[in-house]
Amino acid sequence: MAKNEETAVSELDYLLNDYITIMRAERGLATNTLEAYRRDLGKFQRYCKEKNLQAPNELTTQFVLGFLEFLRNLALSATSVARCMAAIRGFCRFLTTEKGIPDVLAQIPRSPKQWLKLPKTLTEAEITRLLDLPPGKGPEELRDVAMVELLYATGLRVSELISVDLAKVNVEVGHVLATGKRDKQRVVPMGEAARKKIEQYCQEARPFLLKQNNSSALFVTRRGTAMTRQSFWGILRRRALRAGITKRIYPHMLRHSFATHLLDHGADLRAVQMMLGHADIATTQIYTHVEQRRLKEMHTAHFPRTQRRGAKGKA
Repeated sequence: MAKNEETAVSELDYLLNDYITIMRAERGLATNTLEAYRRDLGKFQRYCKEKNLQAPNELTTQFVLGFLEFLRNLALSATSVARCMAAIRGFCRFLTTEKGIPDVLAQIPRSPKQWLKLPKTLTEAEITRLLDLPPGKGPEELRDVAMVELLYATGLRVSELISVDLAKVNVEVGHVLATGKRDKQRVVPMGEAARKKIEQYCQEARPFLLKQNNSSALFVTRRGTAMTRQSFWGILRRRALRAGITKRIYPHMLRHSFATHLLDHGADLRAVQMMLGHADIATTQIYTHVEQRRLKEMHTAHFPRTQRRGAKGKA
């Protein structure tokens, strides 16, 4: 049996690597996206080893449902589970096309409602505290202020923020040319507050940080190199603590807040979709759930009949 297991595993390894190679060559996915696919498929691969899967053609709907239950038991977020299942779905389609293996996922819903998890956001008051911190000293402070302001003002992904080139920012007009997933570009307005802070950073801090170095990146370090994702995470968390925000904060939360606050103030959903760079408006519609939840909370808190019923219950 050990020999058969080795054969099955080596075949699965080969097919998974072949699938990743095809995705890189034909779909032109970004490195980070490919790595995410590789990690998710790796979970599936390890599950197959634990269950002694003999060959890919032995995959069944029940087996994949067992994997889904395995993911849920890992206490992963709904988004992580859905992303992992999307990776497996693509791999199974590859097996159907290349190996003639029947599609075992046809009966599994693509987006079960129970997976839905509303994005975490900052309140407008928390955003104000974060952006209006008392100014610190040094060129890094001007850079950090500009980065956080731009992230919230545009809803960029953190990968887009750190990869923005100086040439892609029009400070006079007030917009940035962002490069998103699959190298798709979009123009996003940045607003007056972000425009002024970017302008100040470029005039007073960026030349000092670069010294004699050259870089096309808008945001640079003292070494003259582009900012990294990890460094910005640290910057954002330290600034949040200074602002008295104790909840766990991460860059994507500002993107969620950007979209939610725009919709709260009457922005058009299509316009928000364009600014976020979502290919499908269904992705943007998640923020309408946030808005609806807030409206319900406001109604419960302030509608007089709700208040009277609550008061009667307390009496």
